[in-house]
Amino acid sequence: MGAKWINIFENRRMRTGAACVAFALILYCAATSLIFSSETETKEQSQTALATFVGPGNPDLPAPAGAPLSSSAQSADAPPQAASASFSPAAQDEATQAVALPPVASAAGQEKGEVLPHKDRAGALPFSSSAAHFNLLKMGREGSTLLVIGGIQGDEPGGFSAAALLASAYRIRKGRVWVVPDLNFPSILQRHRGIFGDMNRKFASLDASDPEYDIISRIKGILLDEEVDLILNLHDGSGFYRPTWEDKLRNPKRWGQALIIDQEEMTRPPFLLEKTAGRVETEVNRALMDPGHRYHINNTLTAQGNEEMAKTLSWFAVRNGKPAFGIEASKEFGTEYRSYYHLRVIEAFMDFLGIEFERGFPLDPKGVLGALNSNILLSAFNDRVILHLDDVRPQLWRVPFRKNDPCPAIRGSKPLLALVQDKQGWRVAYGNHTLTRINPEFFDFDESLHKIDLILDGQAHSVRPGEIVQVREAFRVNVPEGFRVNAIGAQKEVNGSEAGVLLKRKDFMPRFSVDRNASIYRVEVYKGKAFAGMLLVRFGPSPVLRERPLTADQGPESDLGF
Repeated sequence: MGAKWINIFENRRMRTGAACVAFALILYCAATSLIFSSETETKEQSQTALATFVGPGNPDLPAPAGAPLSSSAQSADAPPQAASASFSPAAQDEATQAVALPPVASAAGQEKGEVLPHKDRAGALPFSSSAAHFNLLKMGREGSTLLVIGGIQGDEPGGFSAAALLASAYRIRKGRVWVVPDLNFPSILQRHRGIFGDMNRKFASLDASDPEYDIISRIKGILLDEEVDLILNLHDGSGFYRPTWEDKLRNPKRWGQALIIDQEEMTRPPFLLEKTAGRVETEVNRALMDPGHRYHINNTLTAQGNEEMAKTLSWFAVRNGKPAFGIEASKEFGTEYRSYYHLRVIEAFMDFLGIEFERGFPLDPKGVLGALNSNILLSAFNDRVILHLDDVRPQLWRVPFRKNDPCPAIRGSKPLLALVQDKQGWRVAYGNHTLTRINPEFFDFDESLHKIDLILDGQAHSVRPGEIVQVREAFRVNVPEGFRVNAIGAQKEVNGSEAGVLLKRKDFMPRFSVDRNASIYRVEVYKGKAFAGMLLVRFGPSPVLRERPLTADQGPESDLGF
């Protein structure tokens, strides 16, 4: 069995009147065993749900063709992998399991329809949701523990995206890695440095009336946990830090491409901060995409009167006996380049601590972008509604929502997903990027339907509502008496229903598809006027990955760095 993952729902009370936001919590994708728990004082109270990582991370299963074997044993000097990571279904055991949604094979290589294995046996996507929690994911077993924190400032997507990938696409084989990818999630959603002020200036002292008091108190407890050996706080900073002046973008007042330390060494316990940073600096600078991207060490000499740095998370950790480093990637880069460099630094620190790992994608900017921007799913209302968000249309119309549910909980396949209500209606956010807007239609819900019978390319299947099915040629949906089927975009009703009707891709009007490739369509089931659930049907090959970085559509980034 592989590394165990523990998802701690960090319960905190947001003392604010901000609009309700339901967002998906960080979870798995790269482990054999997965454990969730609501935040409690003991780990023993957690409830177990297993997940299977398939491909290079699971030695018990063969790697799919073309999948890279990326691990801590691989040299940082190795050339970037050309192939993208690949995942495939795993054998089920008697425990509840969830698997990563695999890339769908091209239609030419597909012999028959299939149900895509994106859910566990309970019918749930792996991420649960909460309106006021940050997340702590614990990966690995015995050994040194690295704590990685992303999202303390909401306008720095390279840092929180890298932390999300670490949480979702790495498997820890030796040692332990704890990840908080979304420490300041409300600010991430608004692409704001800090909607209640700079969170990274609240660690020296903080009034109990501050809206983020509970967050700071809880993260301090995690920082000081006796199991934590070393802490990384991920940031995106302006320009390129240089020890001496070179130009306006490269000088001592810039923060990008820097390893931040508060002082040269610690005495209690003894730890050489500068020497350790130097080792990491040397390793990371061997894998630069351009010589101008070099990392340098920035010693802020915090104890010598640096009042701003004395307020930060890293100095709080250091003065309490925990080695901590600020990691800065340059804001001159797109998100995929920033996250690439953050992950290079994280992997160098894992090597330093003797933490062994495997990664489910090639470590280069294109591989990072592919890992961030594919296999994105969201479900809501007890998984009665499912949306596939790869290459999603900018607007989805008449999506069923439950009446009188002002703050719908969601589940997702990715970190940092959120369903957000704003002045324009509802939007699906992914970090600080809007994937699509939703125009809902409100229904009473009937949840008495527990399975839907399908004929996919001549093969019989029985699935729960909320599944995604792959079709090569044609499909047919059969439901019990009293239910009706509405295949959105098709016009082949018989007595007001498409139940039992053979449906092909040509029967659907492309403008009703979920994706811009016109390959994914909603098939909804109703009982009378009540909504009973939906399926997604995908025809043909997977959509082509959009070649663009995951950056926000609007909102300025702060010029401030760490």
